[in-house]
Amino acid sequence: MAILKSAIARAVGLESRLSRRSFLWGALGVSTLTLLPGSLNTAYAGNFAELIDLDLQQRHEPNPLNPAEFRPFLHGVASGDPLPNSVVLWTRATPSLEAVPGSGKGEPVKVRWEVALDFEFADIVSSGVEIAEAKHDHTVHVDPWNLQPATEYFYRFRIEGGDFDGTYSRIGRTKTAPAPEDTPTELNVAVCSCANFESGYFSAYSDIAHRAADNAIDVVVHLGDYIYEYASGSHAGKYGVVRSHEPTWEIVSLADYRTRYGRYRRDTELQAAHAAAPWVVMWDDHEIANNAWEHGAPGHTGWNGDWQLRRAAAMQAYLEWLPVRGQAPSQGGHIYRSLRFGTLAELTMLDLRSYRDRPEKLNIKRSLSEERTIMGAEQFAWLQRKLENPQTTWNVVGTSVMLTPISLLEMDSTIGNAVQNLIGEGCEGVPYNLDQWDGYVADRRRLFQSLHRRKTEHPDVSTVFLAGDIHSEWAAELEYEGVRVGAELVCTSVSAANIDDGLGVPANSPVSTEAEAHLLRTNPHVKHVDLDAHGYSLVRITATQVSMRFMRVDDVTVAGSAIRPAGTALFDGHGVRHE
Repeated sequence: MAILKSAIARAVGLESRLSRRSFLWGALGVSTLTLLPGSLNTAYAGNFAELIDLDLQQRHEPNPLNPAEFRPFLHGVASGDPLPNSVVLWTRATPSLEAVPGSGKGEPVKVRWEVALDFEFADIVSSGVEIAEAKHDHTVHVDPWNLQPATEYFYRFRIEGGDFDGTYSRIGRTKTAPAPEDTPTELNVAVCSCANFESGYFSAYSDIAHRAADNAIDVVVHLGDYIYEYASGSHAGKYGVVRSHEPTWEIVSLADYRTRYGRYRRDTELQAAHAAAPWVVMWDDHEIANNAWEHGAPGHTGWNGDWQLRRAAAMQAYLEWLPVRGQAPSQGGHIYRSLRFGTLAELTMLDLRSYRDRPEKLNIKRSLSEERTIMGAEQFAWLQRKLENPQTTWNVVGTSVMLTPISLLEMDSTIGNAVQNLIGEGCEGVPYNLDQWDGYVADRRRLFQSLHRRKTEHPDVSTVFLAGDIHSEWAAELEYEGVRVGAELVCTSVSAANIDDGLGVPANSPVSTEAEAHLLRTNPHVKHVDLDAHGYSLVRITATQVSMRFMRVDDVTVAGSAIRPAGTALFDGHGVRHE
């Protein structure tokens, strides 16, 4: 431990001599030493140091891989979608130097997987063999059935045959869900979204890894924008490109999306978080294209090729690179789904991009149409059945975009005139972001009506929505016809630019603080908002309360930046308060 502390001290000294944008080879390389021990239960940390692949610090740059340092498991391991008797296990086996993500190159490779109750793998409970092939970008997904509920497991992969015969992956830690009849006293969830690689480093993920290693996190919920599709330099933060995308152009093809995922998954902090706990994920728009809807995106033109081909490619790459159950809507399937955690909570993940109608940002009257949908009829009916027939104390709904109605009221006349000229409507009650549920008010009203009926019939069951996308922190009460039907808790971005980044001003400037005060004043159902923070949130669910603790990174442009708590929003089924 003294060695690790010394390494951190050297990193801090190095940062003072380097620019924000060049602080890669020092602190990020050192952070590999400090992060990877935290990706497993701390009881095994002492055995972990010798397993660290020091060459991972080199993988952050898009330089050709050094043949002398090449390893077949460059992209780590992951698990996800935990059930009481299984959890999806993931890795990518890179069989040769030229078989990089998106290349379509490389021979099939046999990969053995093992699941054990102990870190030393003396008690292996399940194993098997999968074939990693170019047609799936050499990714591997395993569902090792017949596991025990609410149990911690360790897993790993091994190459069988060829030049790397006997080579192991790093070891991952995961956990199955409680059985449906179990009565857990609490569920601890890390909630995150919006990780723009170019905007900064992923300190949020490393903090998640350490907490999961201490058994303080049961599952990670990622609400979308896992990657960004932009061309390099087009949407970085106020300090410019901290580290560059790969490929550098806007991604549109299957090879492009695979390459971008490969770039992300070489990040040591992201690898550590995936190896430390099971993830439950859902895409938003940037996994495909900004503000995507079912049949297009505002920025997608003929220059980008056929939309349906691009959408199908993006969905395929997502399902290849993440540990998720489901089939792409482009292939006739769906990935909206729910997971039970005993009698305490049911987590329902909504797909709000695959079925939504075209956004109506310049025509508010059209956005109010009863025919417009953000969910699609089939998904809405499925969710309605879930909400109106509860099986748990809490319904927890993952919604990639914010549900809470937010209006711009009492605006300064200059701003008000500008908005009126833009949208052709008066400002009174104007929603400020029509890419959210504010642009699909008929679906939201139908949802609130369903929640209202459920609250009448099941007063002891409560609903809380977890959201991301908006790059800021929020906590709000949801009401319909005078009845409080639920709450919404919103995490900020891991690194993607927020208000201060977009304006190029310091965090907590008068611009931000005055905007926050205005939003709270004119939207009394909102109990907390912060427009400048980056980080993630810790959600704790008990029989009586759901709380979200906001975790903020000091500076996303500095690798290994500190992250610290900054207040908690609490919902007891009746009201929300922020402490």
